[in-house]
Amino acid sequence: MNDTGLLPEGFHDRLPPAADGLRRFEGAVLGVAHGYGYEQVDPPLAEFEAGLANRLKGTAATDAVRFVDPVSQRTLAIRPDITAQVARIAATRMGHHPRPVRLSYAGPVLKLRAGELAPRRALRQIGAELIGLDSVAAAIEVVTVAVESLRAAGVTGISIDFTLPDLVATLAGDPPGPQHDALIAALDAKDAGRVAAIDPAYLPLVEAAGPFAAAVARLRATDAAGRLASRLDAIEAVVATLPADVGVTLDPTERHGFEYQSWLGFSLFARGVLGEVGRGGSYAVCHADGREEAAVGFSLYADALLDAGLGAKDRQRLFLPLGTAPAIATRLRGEGWVTVAALAEGDTPQAQLCTHVWDGETAQAVA
Repeated sequence: MNDTGLLPEGFHDRLPPAADGLRRFEGAVLGVAHGYGYEQVDPPLAEFEAGLANRLKGTAATDAVRFVDPVSQRTLAIRPDITAQVARIAATRMGHHPRPVRLSYAGPVLKLRAGELAPRRALRQIGAELIGLDSVAAAIEVVTVAVESLRAAGVTGISIDFTLPDLVATLAGDPPGPQHDALIAALDAKDAGRVAAIDPAYLPLVEAAGPFAAAVARLRATDAAGRLASRLDAIEAVVATLPADVGVTLDPTERHGFEYQSWLGFSLFARGVLGEVGRGGSYAVCHADGREEAAVGFSLYADALLDAGLGAKDRQRLFLPLGTAPAIATRLRGEGWVTVAALAEGDTPQAQLCTHVWDGETAQAVA
């Protein structure tokens, strides 16, 4: 078989300087998270399928690539999402840790299939999780870390779209009616006709979306019984802490991708980037004894940002002619230069993609 360099559908190589951009992006995000006390964990790429599937919710559970481990003869799964693994670590290996526990992570994920608008199957996920609380204060911290992380990575034009994942369940009461799932699907699709056929009382929710202040006002106007008052108060408290230049919208019936979130969900967007660049919200971590623990966190998807050119940086490479003293090279790297040494006669700055050349005294720009 001829090796043509082709990769499977949905897979890609990240070449320089884009790979360097990924390194800088991850470093910026994890650096901000670390500054807020989020310590990094590094779960394995694959684990037992049964355990991972139990923690994955929604469509993610069917999105894992599975294979048989030749050692244990058990089915393993490659993670399509790291959040579930962080939840496992918090509930087991770090179950004794005082709460809340703050954890961050970065690593590759693999999806079984991809969509037409998002054709990548191999992705890079970076994020932070606060486990043990899902209070307003916890949500404020997580959203703040997410925004500051994007800014530290050079992302501009940030906007956030909030949602209330358990909105219908809150309004419907307990237990939900027989049309509960169909109503949620119709609201998620913004299908006013289907919503009207199931229960016209929910029609105002379809229109209660858009710029945050107006959307909240419309929701409050339809909530005569006050069932949503505490949730709307909470989400307003979160929004009040955001910088003025962060755009904020509300889509209260959005459920796609928020199937396992509880009272709060949010999507992150950036100017010039197609689709969302991150997602987060509140959820529950399940323990082996059946106990559930509140948590809130966010994940960023570096691929969308890097594909849009964010995180890119002009190369500044300094060519060192053959025979340049090692001590000089060490000093120049200490000053922040990337040095590329000639290793043979005839090597040139152009061949090594260098922007500058060392003339023995100073760095000169390559003509």
